[in-house]
Amino acid sequence: MSRRLLYVLVVLVTLLPFGLAWSNGGQVTNVALQQVDGQLMLDADIDVRLGDELDEAAHKGVPLYFTIDVQIEQPRWWWFDKTVVDEQRTWRIQYNPLTRQWRTGTGDLSLPTPSLNEALDQLRHIRHWPIGPVARFSEAPHWRGRLRLRLDTARLARPLQVDGLNSTAWSLTTPWKYFEFSTSADARPD
Repeated sequence: MSRRLLYVLVVLVTLLPFGLAWSNGGQVTNVALQQVDGQLMLDADIDVRLGDELDEAAHKGVPLYFTIDVQIEQPRWWWFDKTVVDEQRTWRIQYNPLTRQWRTGTGDLSLPTPSLNEALDQLRHIRHWPIGPVARFSEAPHWRGRLRLRLDTARLARPLQVDGLNSTAWSLTTPWKYFEFSTSADARPD
């Protein structure tokens, strides 16, 4: 009896850091899709918080890369689900200590923001992300999708990538948020 208890205790203590990193990463609170001018647009709200170690690294000028993954599948009863959308969008947040200015952006576009909190607001409230033409979703009336946000440690400098592998503070990932929507004329997307 005591060996089983000891075994369970060791397993729980071993998995505890992973559970803390998972819960501290935040969560996707809302996903909404709408049709605008023949395009399917995605809006999402994400509750994301940086830990002390990430906050300190950002204030020292380390660029942080956050990637949002979205996947949309057509459910099929006779075979595996068909993946129609597998998109990613990466934001870079960086502080320049010399000019005391935050910059945030995606792709080649980078805009100044007054604070880290306002830079993170661009990640917290995704608006009008074009997922694809509505015609791509005319094959079936019902679709399933999932979305998550993660700190992209593969884009960090090499020494920080090692920290990303060894430290739970650098493994910021939200759990997948599953959603369903319909493209039929009588149903609005959720």
